[in-house]
Amino acid sequence: MIHDCKAPVTRRLVLVRHGQSVANRSGLFTGLLDSPLTEQGRMEAEAAGRRLAERRWRFSVAFTSTLTRAVVSGRLILDALGQPGLIPQRFAALDERDYGDLSGLDKTTADARWGAVRIETWRRSYAEAPPNGESLRDTVARIVPCYLRSILPVVMGGDVLVVAHGNCLRALVMALEDLSPAEVEDLELTTGSVRIYEFAADTTIKARWIDA
Repeated sequence: MIHDCKAPVTRRLVLVRHGQSVANRSGLFTGLLDSPLTEQGRMEAEAAGRRLAERRWRFSVAFTSTLTRAVVSGRLILDALGQPGLIPQRFAALDERDYGDLSGLDKTTADARWGAVRIETWRRSYAEAPPNGESLRDTVARIVPCYLRSILPVVMGGDVLVVAHGNCLRALVMALEDLSPAEVEDLELTTGSVRIYEFAADTTIKARWIDA
């Protein structure tokens, strides 16, 4: 009798928000500004990698945005996992939500110009966009096709790492967890946080873990 000794296929997606950036530390609306990591941000990324390493994770494919804070965070995570040879694919569709005219401003300056209520609405709501920027709905519209076309097919054959940004990951989590616009307004992903999804063979999610 011939026995099939192949290990079962795991289909897991790991989402990690990049470590703290200089703009995060300064309380700025960052968006598409290419702000580098702080030393704390590097440590957050390395810590995320170590937590995954403790569970013996090995990734077959990795993705990041094109922005430095996500690219460097991805590199630090993979180094911590002992996978320095795995080069992440970079997708502009995974770049952070464009904050438009808010980009580079601190909250005090933005509040003085547009009012605190309006700023909070632009920050957290699903459909409202800041001047010359994107709403979360706009971000969903560019991230979900990228996920369906390029990320999900790879997840069906192995474990995949995605390192990206707070709002773009909120958009992806909204789609993965079928959150309503009201529910996604309350979703917050801290720098260096990890969310894990396990998929069934039919692409449905059968388990989820959150490592904040």
